[in-house]
Amino acid sequence: MKKKPVPKTKPLQGYDAVLSGVVELLDAARRTSARAVNSIMTATYWEVGRRIVEFEQGGKKRAEYGEGLLERLSKDLTLRFGRGFARPNLIRFRQFYLMFQPDAIRSTLSNKLSGIGSTASNILQTASAKSSPLALSDLARAFPLPWSHYVELIGHSRSPEAFAFYQAEAIRGGWSVRQLRRQMDSQFYERTALSKNKTKMLRDGTVARLGDALTADEEIKDPLVLEFLGLKDEYSESELEDALVHHLEHFLLELGNDFAFIARQRRLRIDDGWYRVDLLLFHRKLRCLVVIDLKLGRFTHADAGQMHVYLNYAREHWSHPEENPPVGIILCAGKGGALVRYATDNLPNKVLVREYLTALPDEKRLAAEIDTVREKLERRS
Repeated sequence: MKKKPVPKTKPLQGYDAVLSGVVELLDAARRTSARAVNSIMTATYWEVGRRIVEFEQGGKKRAEYGEGLLERLSKDLTLRFGRGFARPNLIRFRQFYLMFQPDAIRSTLSNKLSGIGSTASNILQTASAKSSPLALSDLARAFPLPWSHYVELIGHSRSPEAFAFYQAEAIRGGWSVRQLRRQMDSQFYERTALSKNKTKMLRDGTVARLGDALTADEEIKDPLVLEFLGLKDEYSESELEDALVHHLEHFLLELGNDFAFIARQRRLRIDDGWYRVDLLLFHRKLRCLVVIDLKLGRFTHADAGQMHVYLNYAREHWSHPEENPPVGIILCAGKGGALVRYATDNLPNKVLVREYLTALPDEKRLAAEIDTVREKLERRS
């Protein structure tokens, strides 16, 4: 028995435009709903943190069993609401509240609501005068980033200045949480603070990168901040090297997350002479050996020539066939830009010259400088 042919649907004139418009509308509605839910969730977590802190500050006895509160609260909330209320998360809620004090929240909301109308402004002023808790719908306005961003900020910010910097740049640049994590991992705040061209650093920081691929120059910070060394006012080159190797884990983190230690004082014989490479590392992303030469004084052109010899030897004797050519880093106490350029430009090997600092300059002063540059960029845009 033959099947009856299915009648063809007659094309509707203008249907594609209707379908496209409805799809766009639904996508926008879902994104708006997700942002609204995330804002309320973030405000709720801040409020949970506030109640934990106020309970702990309710007297000496409460302070003594404050940790017991977190254990018990975590267990009870998990039974009622499921995942998301483990003790580490409750600690994070508490940290989140401590980073955004109520007075600062009310000040932020006052500025935002001042243009909405007198009713909203009066409600906020009444709540502020009575020091009463803010409604979640009002509180949500104070947190423009998703909760996932604040989790990264809480976990990785080394100082209030760094926290404020990354929050402002994430808002200004529309960073995804992945982009925020990458910028923090690459110490974007420290590199911007120490950069001679802060405007370019901040402008480039807003650009998302396909696959987050980094160049050799970006992977190796300029300059390095070695404030963890704990050296005395006077120290020798060997003591600097000893301190670097002793704190090798921190040193590798300062360079970036993809460095692996290969050897210290690696010996090489050329003709009748013996030479030593201070540190030999391997970079996973760049897929190459990294030769580090430590210098106590300023950079000289002879340092570039010596590194060139080391890299030629390393490429011939130490590198594997599938690896990229080795990269050299000369760590020195000072450098002249013109001399570095004349000594390293057009070399067949990649030679980077980096200064090391034993401390980061005053963060409040640096934060003020960054704010000034950021304001200039915003005025231009």
